[in-house]
Amino acid sequence: MAKDPIRPTDDEARALAQRLLHEARFAALATLTEEGAPFLSRVAFACGPEGAPLSLVSTLSAHTQAILRAPQISLLLGEPGEKGDPLTHPRLTLMGRGEVLDNTTPEHAEMAAQYLRSHPKAKLYIGFGDFHFLRFEISSAFLNGGFGKAFRLTPQDLGLAP
Repeated sequence: MAKDPIRPTDDEARALAQRLLHEARFAALATLTEEGAPFLSRVAFACGPEGAPLSLVSTLSAHTQAILRAPQISLLLGEPGEKGDPLTHPRLTLMGRGEVLDNTTPEHAEMAAQYLRSHPKAKLYIGFGDFHFLRFEISSAFLNGGFGKAFRLTPQDLGLAP
């Protein structure tokens, strides 16, 4: 019988996953096309005032249109380091749903202030009518902490659950 390559989730894995989540400035976002095919794009990424992952997106973009049709998403966080094999650097895959938020709500100003701290150049377009925050509701995650260090995580492991 084959040994399960997934390790039991421990505090070290939780801490690494939370660090990747909170330090990420960009992510690869996977959505579904009308035909059901995966569509991958790079988006700016941040954690909002309550810690929930979010991005600022235009409703004109293909990934936002895809989420409006089918909210299932996956995000990949973690950048390869400057040296060494890129596959040995930690990365975090988040799975869940995306929700496009109304940009006229009172919460928008608080999210904008938080977002602009990590993405100051977004000030150029954050007020455009077609730009909205996209909040990611995470249902599960997978951490690859480097060679032989794979973990399944819950929203609670990421510090995202109430």
